[in-house]
Amino acid sequence: MTTTASVPTSPPLRRHPMTRTLLGVGAVIMLAGLLFGYDQGVISGALDGIKRDFHVSTFVLEIITSWVTLGAMGGALVAGVLADRLGRRVTIVLASILFTAGALIEALAPGSVILVIGRLVVGFGVGVASVAAPLYAAEMAPARLRGRFVSLYQLAITIGIFIAYLVDYILSHSSGWRAMLGVSAVPAILLVLAMIPLPDSPRWYVKAGRRDDATRALKRVDPTENATSSLDEIQAAVDDDASKEAGWGTVFTAEWRRPLVIGVCLAVLQQFTGINAIIYYANQIFAAAGFNSPDSQSLATLWAIGAVNVVATFVAVAWVDRFGRKPLLMIGCTGMGLSLAVVGAMFIRLDHVNASTSASHGPTGEGIVTLVALVVFIACFAFSLGPVVWTIINEIFPAHVRGKAVAVATAANWFAAWVVSQFFLTLVSLITSTGAFWLFAGFCVVTFVFVQKMVPETRGRTLEDIQSMWGDPDELAAAMIEHR
Repeated sequence: MTTTASVPTSPPLRRHPMTRTLLGVGAVIMLAGLLFGYDQGVISGALDGIKRDFHVSTFVLEIITSWVTLGAMGGALVAGVLADRLGRRVTIVLASILFTAGALIEALAPGSVILVIGRLVVGFGVGVASVAAPLYAAEMAPARLRGRFVSLYQLAITIGIFIAYLVDYILSHSSGWRAMLGVSAVPAILLVLAMIPLPDSPRWYVKAGRRDDATRALKRVDPTENATSSLDEIQAAVDDDASKEAGWGTVFTAEWRRPLVIGVCLAVLQQFTGINAIIYYANQIFAAAGFNSPDSQSLATLWAIGAVNVVATFVAVAWVDRFGRKPLLMIGCTGMGLSLAVVGAMFIRLDHVNASTSASHGPTGEGIVTLVALVVFIACFAFSLGPVVWTIINEIFPAHVRGKAVAVATAANWFAAWVVSQFFLTLVSLITSTGAFWLFAGFCVVTFVFVQKMVPETRGRTLEDIQSMWGDPDELAAAMIEHR
C-alpha cells in the first residue's frame, strides 16, 4: 500500500562522513553487544558440565540460567540514573568492570551458590550496558545513521551468541564450562579500552552545562557540520526540558504515556515470542528433536541458531533506515509466528516418537523440519524484533526522560526474559513442547497487531522531531500510516 498524498515526506538527509569518532562509537556498540550475546549463548553449552560437577536439579539449572536476567533488570533500572548523572561514557565503563568481575566469579565458583552470585553480577553489568550503550549510540549517531548504529548492537549480540556456541562446541568434549564462562571477560576489557578515547554525547554535555565539550564532540563526529546550528537545536530542546521535573514520576505522566506504553510493550513482547527460551535451551530442544549426541546438538545450535542469527541481522542493519521500522517488525512477526506453529506441530509427532522409542540413531524427518522451522524463526527475529525494538526504544522518548524511560523499558525486557527462561522447562512439562511453542506463536500474533495499531514510523526523523510528534496529533497520525 502506498503512502497517501496527505502524508508529508521527510526531507532528504545529506550523506554523513564516517569519522574516526563514529567508527569508535560503532566499536563500542559492537563490543557492548558482544559481551551481552556471549553471556546469553554460552550457558547453553555450560549447563551439562555444571549439572555434572555440582549435581544440581533441573530447578537449580533454571535458576543458574535465568538469574542473570534478574541482575540485568536491576542493572537496567540503575543505569538510567547513572547515565543521566555520570554520563553515558562513564556508565559504559562501569558496566564493563562489573561484567569482568562477574565473569571471574563464575569461572572460579566452588559451588552453585557462588555461581548464581556471579551470574547476578554479570547480569547487573549487562543490564547497565544494555541501557547505556544503545543510548550512547542513539545520541552520537546522525539521524540518517541512527537506526543502523543502534542495530549494530543487536548484530553484535548475535555475533556474541555465535562465538559462545563456537566455544561451547570446541570445549564440549571436556569439562570446560569454567573456561566457557571466564572467556566472557575479554570483550568487557576491550570495551573499556575502546571507550577511553571517546567523548560523551553532545546531548549529555549540553544537559550538564558543558557547551564547549559538546561543541568538540559534535566536531569529532562530523568536522564538516555546522556545530553552532546543531548545538543551538540541542540547546533549545534541553532548555525546553529544563523546566520539567525529570524524576521517575515524570516518566509515567500522561504526556509521555503513549511512548512509554510502546517501549515497555515492545520490550516485553520481544521476549514473550520465545527467543531466549530457544537461545538458552537450544541444545535441549535439539536433543528432543533427535539430535542426541553432544556433537550434533552443538553443531545444530552453532549453525541453525548462531550463524543464521548473525547473517539475518545484517538485513536489519542494512534496511532499518531505508525500509522503515514498522514493515520490518510486521514481516518478522509473521514469519516467526508461522515457524513456531510448525515447530509445535512437529513436536506432536516427536513426543510420540520419543515416548515409543528407547533410543534414536539420529534426527528424524520431523527433527529436520523442526530445525528448518527454527532457522526461519531465528532469521525473522534477527531482522525484526531483535534490532528494531531496541532502535525504537532508544529514539521515542524526549531528552529529559530518555535515560530513565529507556531504563524502565529495558528492565521490563529483562523481567520478561527472566519469566521465559526461568519457567520454560516447567512450562514444557505442564503443557508439552507443542503447547509452549504454540503459546509463543500466539504472542507473535499479538505483537503484529500491537505494532500495526500503536507504533508510529520513526525512520528519518531526528530525536527532536520524534519528541515534538507526541504533542502533534496530525504529525503522529501521519507517522502511523507512513509505512503503507
